[in-house]
Amino acid sequence: MSSERPGDLTRHRIECHLAEVLVARGMTLTELSERTGITVANLSILKTGKARAVRFTTLTQICDVLGTTPGELFSIRSD
Repeated sequence: MSSERPGDLTRHRIECHLAEVLVARGMTLTELSERTGITVANLSILKTGKARAVRFTTLTQICDVLGTTPGELFSIRSD
């Protein structure tokens, strides 16, 4: 059982599939960075699941370059 309290923002169940989408598209994180203007550091935080938030503008840029949707980039893990 999780020790997470309702409204506790320190933990979440959102999983990011950026790594898998990049592999499927044959693209590196560096190339995605160059094409979106988002730093490699920020993309890496997202890719490793350490991001606490994502701006819609950032998500839009990533989706446009990868030809994907937010639903393909994220899922919610059940406990």
